[in-house]
Amino acid sequence: MISIASAMQQDAIKELLEGYNEDGISFTFKEKQGIKLFFETTAEDPEAAAKKAKELIKAQPWGTVLFFQAVAV
Repeated sequence: MISIASAMQQDAIKELLEGYNEDGISFTFKEKQGIKLFFETTAEDPEAAAKKAKELIKAQPWGTVLFFQAVAV
């Protein structure tokens, strides 16, 4: 499981990660607690999944200026 902490663009982050399914990694939104979004992942290594989520978000036009944290939990 990973968490993404972001005060903005939460709907866009959910849509982006739930639509990703490559390299044996996919994400399924589970819950929201405050500004944290929690996702189940099919990746064997949660750290790798958090890194991939961060890369995907930063690759978006709105992601380059977004302050967020992506961590394995």
